[in-house]
Amino acid sequence: MATQGEPNEQLTEIFGTEQESEAIVIEGLLQSAGIESTVIWRETPDVLSGIGGAVVLVREEQAEEARQIIADYRAHPSRDGDENAPPPDTPSPRDPSAA
Repeated sequence: MATQGEPNEQLTEIFGTEQESEAIVIEGLLQSAGIESTVIWRETPDVLSGIGGAVVLVREEQAEEARQIIADYRAHPSRDGDENAPPPDTPSPRDPSAA
């Protein structure tokens, strides 16, 4: 997803990975939270960061929120970023065994 902000807007790198699928998941996670992001693909590892693959960029004013969303997702990957979902071991209210 391309960032639609101002042309001179400052973008900040918030995530790097060597896995294309991981970059796509993070981009979708941020998009679902209303944070516009840009994924930059690298063919060779960056000398300073050691990261090949991809980096995810967001607007500077959304960087901290984006980092928190990624941290929460990594702490609870089975919840797929759905903050309203019950924890995996909690029965659903519609689950007959919960009655």
